[in-house]
Amino acid sequence: MSRIAFLAPDISMFERAHELFQTQHSDIHIEKGLLSEGVAIASFLIAKGTEIIITRGGTASALRNAGLEATIVEIPITGFDIIRTVEKAKLHGRSIGAVSFPSILHGIDFLGPILGVDIRCFPIHAEDEADGQVLQAFRDGVDVVIGGFITGRAAQKHNYPFELIDSGAEGILQAAQEAKRIAHARSLEKTKTSLFQAVLDYAYEGFILVDGEYRISFFNPIAERILGMDSSKVIGKRITHVWPELNLAQVMHTGKDELGQILKINEVDVLCNKVAIIVNDRSAGAVATFQDVTQIQQMEARVRRRIYASGHVARFRFDDIIGTSAVIKQTIELAKEFSLTQSSIIILGETGVGKEVFAQSIHNYSDRRQGPFVAINCAALPSQILESELFGYVGGAFTSANPKGKPGLFELAHGGTIFLDEISEMEYPTQGKLLRVLQEKKVMRLGSDSVIPVDVRIIAASNKNLKTLVNENKFRSDLYYRLNVLQLRIPPLRDRKDDIKSLAQFFLEEHAGIVKRHLKLGSSAIQTLTQYPWPGNIRELQNSIERIIAVHKHEIINAAIINLVLEDQDNSNPLNASILPNEVEEIRKALALTKGRYAEAAKILGISRSTLWRKLKRLGLN
Repeated sequence: MSRIAFLAPDISMFERAHELFQTQHSDIHIEKGLLSEGVAIASFLIAKGTEIIITRGGTASALRNAGLEATIVEIPITGFDIIRTVEKAKLHGRSIGAVSFPSILHGIDFLGPILGVDIRCFPIHAEDEADGQVLQAFRDGVDVVIGGFITGRAAQKHNYPFELIDSGAEGILQAAQEAKRIAHARSLEKTKTSLFQAVLDYAYEGFILVDGEYRISFFNPIAERILGMDSSKVIGKRITHVWPELNLAQVMHTGKDELGQILKINEVDVLCNKVAIIVNDRSAGAVATFQDVTQIQQMEARVRRRIYASGHVARFRFDDIIGTSAVIKQTIELAKEFSLTQSSIIILGETGVGKEVFAQSIHNYSDRRQGPFVAINCAALPSQILESELFGYVGGAFTSANPKGKPGLFELAHGGTIFLDEISEMEYPTQGKLLRVLQEKKVMRLGSDSVIPVDVRIIAASNKNLKTLVNENKFRSDLYYRLNVLQLRIPPLRDRKDDIKSLAQFFLEEHAGIVKRHLKLGSSAIQTLTQYPWPGNIRELQNSIERIIAVHKHEIINAAIINLVLEDQDNSNPLNASILPNEVEEIRKALALTKGRYAEAAKILGISRSTLWRKLKRLGLN
């Protein structure tokens, strides 16, 4: 069905419109109907999608009075139409009565002197008034009446002379152009409304719009979800009945906006803004927007990670921890259980056992895996610098500070994990400030008086006995008990000797590509590695393997090169004085091959001449 329809009051105008619209307005649908009949036809057309109806006079008034949901465009009566009608009426006499609706009669009496006639107006406002006004006109002495179709019916009923004020081509085409302009404007408005509707429907915020009578005119899907209400059941109802606690009427009454209010809806905290809509200094309605606070916090966390936390990522996972010994398997399982909680963790272990590897693995196994992992060594920085790194500072907080200020690591770790390595080295005053952050879950930048909420999990690590430090008043007892909710002890490498071979081979393969050589551990080398106590644990083992790769030129790594490397690392280590049983035979063979020449024998064994000399002295062979 066409969006525009032309409703002709009689067959004559019906045919005229058909002829006029054939070339210029073929998309306008044409029907015939007068007054009440026209209302019925118009109702049918509107139900089929018609939005604009073109008609004239009494039919236009009848459509408006019927309250139809369509735009009525009335065919104008032009000066040419009136002149043509008056010229015809003059044939009946010079006294003319104009009986019609006010919209047609407007200004017609001024044409009388110009056209040399006496024109008197007899307005009607409804179909049933036409008969009485025609009779009144002739009682007043008119010679002829002019008007619309219902005036013609009344005049013909009493056999009085009548001339129809007909709509010429000018008025019909003018009405069609006006209808087209309205249709175009409505189309643009619909497009804008659709875009506006889409924006509000897919916004992150709930929107409620009320009119000047407090009735809800818009209620988007987010509002439905948060309030648990169906928009179809609340549109048109007063907001004071649907959600009286919102107190939107107060905003409309005062005209003052209320921003940033925290409301609880269905056990959910929401951030609400209420804004009055003022038109011509009067309140025309109000809009309320609200958003789930949890969603705001999640978005804030993503922004923080995007802006500040680039690079604060945990690389290691539990699958990266090498070892099959029972003790390391048990430690991993316990760490996994700890990962599933939100409690603070203290990781204890000697230097080099891989405390940060476990900390990163715990983070990546936890619900915070999508958040940042921020690590800092508390022993690496002086107290004041450590505080500025942990808590941040505002511009000008101290000399050489960044004028723009800087967020602290707690802010960067929001929504994730912060790893405080060697926390035992943190100075006593800084410990107190850290305790305050842990208790209040808020951080205050240096030089600022405002607090910033943070959601951070703490993993601390130490290679010292914190309980002993507490007893010695070197570590705050309240901080210790705040951190020591869950405790994870990482076993030293000497307690997991079954893993030494796997770790050594892993480090060999990891660095093989760098030197473009593939080395293998001989049985004597494995035995030597296993017997060594590894005071520096995994870090020392990794360093030893790197050193071996750098200096060893043969494919097989034997005990001699292992001893040489370990001896170079620590000449005081008692293991360097030990002689393995198979090593004695290797020394004798080397001396036999070189006919006792120490330098050549040491070269074959892969050790220095002085090391060979010391071994021979211990063996009593020199």
